Amino acid sequence: MALQMKAVLQDKPGGVDELYIGMTARPQPADNEVLVKIHYFALNRMDILQREGKYPLPPEAGPILGVEMSGTIVELGSHARRFKVGDRVFGLMYGGAYAQYATIDEQSALPVNSLSMDMAASLLECWYTAYQAVHYIGALQKGEDILIHAAAGGVGTAAIQLAHMAGARRIFVTAGSSDKLEYCRKLGATHLINYHEQKFKDVVLEVTEGRGVDVVCDYLLASYFADNIEALAKDGRMSLQGTMG
Repeated sequence: MALQMKAVLQDKPGGVDELYIGMTARPQPADNEVLVKIHYFALNRMDILQREGKYPLPPEAGPILGVEMSGTIVELGSHARRFKVGDRVFGLMYGGAYAQYATIDEQSALPVNSLSMDMAASLLECWYTAYQAVHYIGALQKGEDILIHAAAGGVGTAAIQLAHMAGARRIFVTAGSSDKLEYCRKLGATHLINYHEQKFKDVVLEVTEGRGVDVVCDYLLASYFADNIEALAKDGRMSLQGTMG
């Protein structure tokens, strides 16, 4: 196997113009890692922030972007036992997915099974985050109300579907255009709020007759915090997935 590979590289932080495809050393799997030939990788907001030099990274991340991928195992570390060469896997890693090959700890890799490779590569970052927000932190119960901000994004669309499957009574969503809101409606949102035209707090309190929602999933923090608190019902739960505003 060649010791070099193609990867998406950058020499300094900046915009997309700083990215280029070049040759670099192919990674070697550590004892508990597997080496994966990449089929698909996903683009996440953290990748953009990392590209711009705005996202602090652990030393394990390395210089190559990308934290989720799908592919085929081509080499095993000396202590790796969960998989065999040829297995199709997907997973989250510290970095390195924007390349022909990447290593991942075998405990972080999952079997693709019946999923398509492109779907598998796009699942974990958004759906794990959304599941944590809606269920682990939000503890959403059947018949409760939820408010999801930035709802047309990856985590937001996943949260809508999870809330719908959980039997939420009302799913309030915010987004910045009618097209985005219509997309959210098709996924299960029941109350659509264009934040350019309406104050979400006012809509929530009017529809719920002053009670508020049981769960808020937020990505903005500062600019929304006070209104989120007012939109929450007594003993409501709020999760924060980002600090975009």
